[in-house]
Amino acid sequence: MTRTVELLVDDFLAALGERTPAPASGAATALTAAMAAALAELAARFAGDEEAVTRAKALCGRLAGLADEDAAAYAAFMAERSAENRRRIVEIPEELAALADEFAELGEGVAARLTTAVRGDAEAAVELARAAARVARRLAELNA
Repeated sequence: MTRTVELLVDDFLAALGERTPAPASGAATALTAAMAAALAELAARFAGDEEAVTRAKALCGRLAGLADEDAAAYAAFMAERSAENRRRIVEIPEELAALADEFAELGEGVAARLTTAVRGDAEAAVELARAAARVARRLAELNA
């Protein structure tokens, strides 16, 4: 299986639209959150906040990894509906939601210090993070 993070955007979008169990909403949500973290990193660079840059970069990497983990976990669950596989398809979106909440706060702090057009990037990061957190929580609820 090709890793989600290695696909070109067009290929990922095509894969999302296929009639297959994965990648699906979990991977899409994780990559949305990863893009939000990257926007937070951009804004933090303009704000001169190296601590926020470092944290946003780490979050971006972890969230991109969660896209692959989610796709693999859901495929495993569809193949074998075991308690362990169900636990994974709940845990992954729960982690995603927690990370998205974390960098929504990070983005808010960075946005408050910006007065340039980059503030829009920080605000976009916050809104995308909040949306990703809401979707991830709902996915965990549905998968439980």
